[in-house]
Amino acid sequence: MIVGIGIDVVDIARFERSIERTPALVERLFAESERGRPARSLAARFAAKESLIKALGGHTVIRWHEMRVVQDAEGNPDFELSGGLSRHVRELGIDRVHLSMSHDAGIASAFVVLEANGAEA
Repeated sequence: MIVGIGIDVVDIARFERSIERTPALVERLFAESERGRPARSLAARFAAKESLIKALGGHTVIRWHEMRVVQDAEGNPDFELSGGLSRHVRELGIDRVHLSMSHDAGIASAFVVLEANGAEA
């Protein structure tokens, strides 16, 4: 059963200007393993995190470093959740977090679907 959906888009040039103007944003928003990537990749990861926040219904238990965008063995994007966010997701009965990301024509986008088996949701 789908229990949450989130989508976000980011203007890559605007995002790049923001991190140039305020370099500390990169450390605030991204785990060490996510840093050092091109602006389009960071923008897509930011969109992914925003999409997850929207799918969960808000910011109340969210800490940026508790949601890390990783790749599975086939190179597909996925989330690695930790800390309070991981506990919150389990408490909601969410079994699977689906993530799709893209960047093209100056826009980075991400889409998240939260799925639960129905027993706890």
